[in-house]
Amino acid sequence: MNGFALPSGRLGLAAFAVLGLVACADDAPVAEAEVAPPAIVLEGERLFPESITSDDAGNIYIGSNPGMIFRTQAGSETASPWIEPSEENGLQNVFGVLADDARGLLWVCSNAPMGGEGGPVIKTFSLADASLQASYPFPAGGPAMCNDMTIASNGDVYASEMLGGRILRLANGASEWEVFAEHEELGTIDGIAFAGDGTLYANAIQRNTLLRVDVDADGAFAGITVLTPSREIETPDGLRLVSGNTFVQSEGNPGLVTLITIEGDNADIEVLASGVDYASSVTPHDGRVYYPEGKLSYMLDPNKQMQDPGEFRVFNVALPEGE
Repeated sequence: MNGFALPSGRLGLAAFAVLGLVACADDAPVAEAEVAPPAIVLEGERLFPESITSDDAGNIYIGSNPGMIFRTQAGSETASPWIEPSEENGLQNVFGVLADDARGLLWVCSNAPMGGEGGPVIKTFSLADASLQASYPFPAGGPAMCNDMTIASNGDVYASEMLGGRILRLANGASEWEVFAEHEELGTIDGIAFAGDGTLYANAIQRNTLLRVDVDADGAFAGITVLTPSREIETPDGLRLVSGNTFVQSEGNPGLVTLITIEGDNADIEVLASGVDYASSVTPHDGRVYYPEGKLSYMLDPNKQMQDPGEFRVFNVALPEGE
């Protein structure tokens, strides 16, 4: 619960009154405790949100495992289905979602269900009216799963592909993906994001690592550097840039949202929120970090699959001052 507690009883009331009189006597404004925006409730059942993103206006988009994409307008306390799977859009399980204000698009990772047909496809939808704009299938040839995306300053889109340990690139204006990087350290790659200086970073959810993607003078892939974190991380996911060399990410199993500051080959990790029922992703906006509770145990644990997971919510926490 946000806010503060006053001393109880008459002493507390008297102290509060004195503080008020002093403030009035000094003719100074009374500072109000910051009130966090309320949690956002997703409309529906058994949604299991996987990824979250936000646009410049503060609208929030949430992708769910059943294939629906939810949208909540800035300040709203509910998120309604905004895009639902259809024969026309071909959406299946939705993983990464990424708002692209420059082009007015929402980029979406669509993966076939386990045992289903078809490979990963990244689709774009209009931020204005949710209409399908384009579909970009991943290259064929072996198991593949799209996890997340990031956009370079030149408009190229980079996508993490966890089963093959690859990073794919869709050049600005192109229609087909190319393999930008392939490396054993990219096995189970998940979150991916550019720093302010254009350096590409990623995390690997099952390897419990933070990675820098190194390039040569021509911008070609030149290897992977595994960063040294200030504390051990577990099941890292959903890497997003705050500014400069500072990022936020989630840690699924331990239910954490963390702030990451990268200096050289080191990463300082600061916990912002804990106790999340599976933290699957994050998005920063206007000094706060928004994150859904994935509740994946109700989907994956045979002992809980028949239980009601209850409503699904998106919570938020303040970034440290100055971030």
